[in-house]
Amino acid sequence: MNAQQNPAQFRLGKPLVVAIDGPSGSGKSSISREVARRLRANYLDTGAMYRAVTIACMRAGIDLTDAVAVEAATRNADIELSTSPDAEWVLVGGEDVTQAIREPEVSSNVSAVATTLGARAELVRRQQQLIKDSGLRIVAEGRDITTVVAPTAEVRILLTASEEARLRRRGVQLGGSQSAAALREQVLTRDVKDSTVVNFQQAADGVVTVDSSDLDFEETVQAVLDVVFASTH
Repeated sequence: MNAQQNPAQFRLGKPLVVAIDGPSGSGKSSISREVARRLRANYLDTGAMYRAVTIACMRAGIDLTDAVAVEAATRNADIELSTSPDAEWVLVGGEDVTQAIREPEVSSNVSAVATTLGARAELVRRQQQLIKDSGLRIVAEGRDITTVVAPTAEVRILLTASEEARLRRRGVQLGGSQSAAALREQVLTRDVKDSTVVNFQQAADGVVTVDSSDLDFEETVQAVLDVVFASTH
């Protein structure tokens, strides 16, 4: 049985950091989680960390346009999150906010935190520590993983998809509960805001692009695993 048939045996005993960036609705969270599961690796959803800080700020009544206050809140935020692909949970101050951070109000405000450079720097520091603590067998996904958080990762991927595919997938993910305008706000407008501080729309040097526009879930997972196998030795 070779490594491609058994991802769990791939690069055992050696570092395997898989960094995956991508725009909203590209499927990076669900795909990254499944890739981590098959590789028997840890999984880091960095977007959940930004959402956790956002909800902490909102509940504390912090003005999200006040960069100094947002940075201070980020440094003081008590955030815990699962790094297991089989267990999804996020705690803020010990409270389970796993579902709450996905609410539309948080989605519409998270860019305010993500574009606050001091807050971003603090979360990058925490993310790098989580990767180190993982034993360096982890799939980490977000918007600046391939360039800022883990620029020396063994595998760096930009997972993208067409605008139409991303809007459709996010709509399905939300169970059709959002209007077309709300979907565009969550997917496209947020990308425009976040792209002011990080480029996650184009692959940096050494980053492999996987376009999932015409691929189903299983095909996308396999395409990412193919890059993993081809990128390392």
